Amino acid sequence: MSNGDIDARFPLELEAPRFGLKKPEARFDVQGDMGDDARIATAMKNFVRDFGAVAATYMESCIHCGMCAESCHFYVATGEAKYTPIWKLEPFKQAYKREMGPFAFFFRTFNLKKRTTVAQLKEWQELIYDSCTMCGRCTMICPMAIDIASLVGLARHGMAQAGLVPHELWGVAERSDREGSPLGATPKVFKERCEWLADEYEVSIPVDKARANIMVTMSSIEIMKYPQSIVATAKVLNHMGADWTFRSDGYEATNFGMLSGNAQWQKDISLRLINAAIACGAELLILPECGHAYGALRWQGANVYGKPLPFKVRHISEFLAENLQNGRIRVQPLAKTMTFHDPCQVSRRGGAMEAPRQAIRALGAELVEMKETGGLNWCCGGGGGVVTIHRADPIRYKAFQIKMKQVEDTGAEVLTSTCSNCRQTFDDGQAHFHWDKTMTSLLELVADNLAEAPSERPSAVK
Repeated sequence: MSNGDIDARFPLELEAPRFGLKKPEARFDVQGDMGDDARIATAMKNFVRDFGAVAATYMESCIHCGMCAESCHFYVATGEAKYTPIWKLEPFKQAYKREMGPFAFFFRTFNLKKRTTVAQLKEWQELIYDSCTMCGRCTMICPMAIDIASLVGLARHGMAQAGLVPHELWGVAERSDREGSPLGATPKVFKERCEWLADEYEVSIPVDKARANIMVTMSSIEIMKYPQSIVATAKVLNHMGADWTFRSDGYEATNFGMLSGNAQWQKDISLRLINAAIACGAELLILPECGHAYGALRWQGANVYGKPLPFKVRHISEFLAENLQNGRIRVQPLAKTMTFHDPCQVSRRGGAMEAPRQAIRALGAELVEMKETGGLNWCCGGGGGVVTIHRADPIRYKAFQIKMKQVEDTGAEVLTSTCSNCRQTFDDGQAHFHWDKTMTSLLELVADNLAEAPSERPSAVK
């Protein structure tokens, strides 16, 4: 897909303000009062600290083929070489070559790899945060199997320790660690919202049961912007007759600690969920329609906890697919053509690629796949915390046009996904471009099409 193809189809208005906000000026955000030299030293120290055998192998493996460039939505949308994924790791590579590589002595002695400068860190803050969703498409494409997305995550660790995080992303991450939610959905707010939704929709929404087989979590976006997802969750689980609960001491699954690069905040947020599930004796923890929540707990949770988790962790799409197939969830046919947007962290990075497709087929809808789908699907452009960074809006809108073309080319009647962050990005893109396509939640589609509960139904999953 060329830049011309994108622009001809959907002309971009880079200067248009978003929701009445002025286009932000170029800036370089810092936290704390460290001097420039201290920030550089801290960033490099933490870059080097994360080096292990795997990261070192990656650093030595790049053959500079440039194939990762064509896999990146930000590069494809702009044609600018600086958005080449592997280039985003240049300061990381400099630290490795100077400090840890097999020829580090020569690199330092002859200054073959120069010390990182403040100017570089200013430039790389944009590259590491604003123009990388850590979607992993570059990892899939790399002929040397370099996990570039994971290396960007490691680079963010160093930037976070040096106080070099875009201020919006730092702000929501700090609030999440301090209050339990990045968007102000404190335990009190969450419980009140559940009570209101239970009354409004006449559905039982248990909160803080002392014991339950299943503990369910939500993302902050769902709680504050898409509360219908809470209702849909309750409808599905009650339809099954499941023994389940929300917990006010562990309901927020979004992990902005991970997205910002603050490892301690990431651990704090994950432990809230883990400890809450253990407290109620849950055998299963269900993660919401949130991609990064899935990666943070399903694949990194045990590392944070320090030992295997004493319960299963599943994304809501995996739970829906399993129980639609075994008959514990019964639905009415949905005679529509439908296309599915694969959330990067669930499908490509998480491996739960087939589950939503099984759910769509169980709904009776005709699935119309995008041209590049599944593990190679294009990112929406808002993941990795990018949608929170206002200065990233112009390039994010540019990249979103790739998704718009993908969707329109299918001709499908319904557009759905299993990630509320993707949904938010689509809603924002729809408003910006005055687009006539609306993203729907697969969970809500299932809940809206539940069949009448049969008199005899298989016992609920435990």
